[in-house]
Amino acid sequence: MKEARFYEELEGEKVKCRLCPWNCQISERERGVCGVRENREGKLYSLSYDNLKSGTTDPIEKKPLFNFAPGTRTYSICTPGCNWKCKYCQNWQLSQGSLNGKSVSPEEIVEAAKNSGARGISYTYTEPAIFYELAYETAKLAKEEGLYNTFVTNGYINPQPIKEIGPHLDAVTVDFKGSGDEEFLKEFAGVPSVDPVYTAIKEYRDQGVHVEITDLIVPRVGDSEAKIEQLVNWVRNNLGAGTPLHFLRFYPANEVQELPPTDVSKLEAAREIAESAGMEYVYLGNVRRNNDTRCPSCGNKVVNRSAGRLMELDLKDGRCAQCWEEVGLAGLEWVEGKRP
Repeated sequence: MKEARFYEELEGEKVKCRLCPWNCQISERERGVCGVRENREGKLYSLSYDNLKSGTTDPIEKKPLFNFAPGTRTYSICTPGCNWKCKYCQNWQLSQGSLNGKSVSPEEIVEAAKNSGARGISYTYTEPAIFYELAYETAKLAKEEGLYNTFVTNGYINPQPIKEIGPHLDAVTVDFKGSGDEEFLKEFAGVPSVDPVYTAIKEYRDQGVHVEITDLIVPRVGDSEAKIEQLVNWVRNNLGAGTPLHFLRFYPANEVQELPPTDVSKLEAAREIAESAGMEYVYLGNVRRNNDTRCPSCGNKVVNRSAGRLMELDLKDGRCAQCWEEVGLAGLEWVEGKRP
């Protein structure tokens, strides 16, 4: 347990949390929407700070980050808690589970990452904004040790926390569900508005963090092509055509068992919408696709992948080896010899 950041003390020993857009007003011994930030005698505490649920090494492509540090391994950590209540959550045992994790310090996490051979640390599986205190302290130490830091997040965080952790973050994957359809999110995730997510994404960009966007296409209830087009246009107009987009296949999980897996044709249609709008890097996730990265200028395969894993890079000084144009890859300084 650790005293939380970003809160106000109110009268009557109440507090107002300012970490995320819920801005929860919390009475004594009560918790916010996330379930892991508790008021104790007029002070707000993070109960997830020393409740590490997972520490494992993954390919960076699993996050998914395809245009950042390709082929590297990342040490993935999480704690319990989330400020969304997705009925279809694949990791609900972690995000909505009990506070019975392992007490591990930021120093121990960084040391474990280094010993694993990972080039960085990813804050993932649950919502990293909710274990902000642990993520911030770990990320700061990790950067000092030459490791990268990435968030896999729903983007539901206020701007000020992003400003403070931004200098220590290198990349972020922002996970949309149902293309940000607010009616879908209200019913299936309990989220009142998606507007704060758009604000957060622009703040990450302004902090110089590499941004990739995922969109979980949920059959029947969250697969509107009009909404997909709307999201694609927002990304293109606000972040640029070089922003990687990943359309993900839904699989039934948790409370949503009655819906089938997303038909792959829906993902292909989403990719066509994005590419027709001029998006340069479009990938399909949770399906068997190689998802190579091609140079937008000449079409050369600059990142050759098999089953989502890096096989070979065709780059010279970070540019396409065929036409010498710049390609939208970040984090190449962590790719040893530009080979896996």
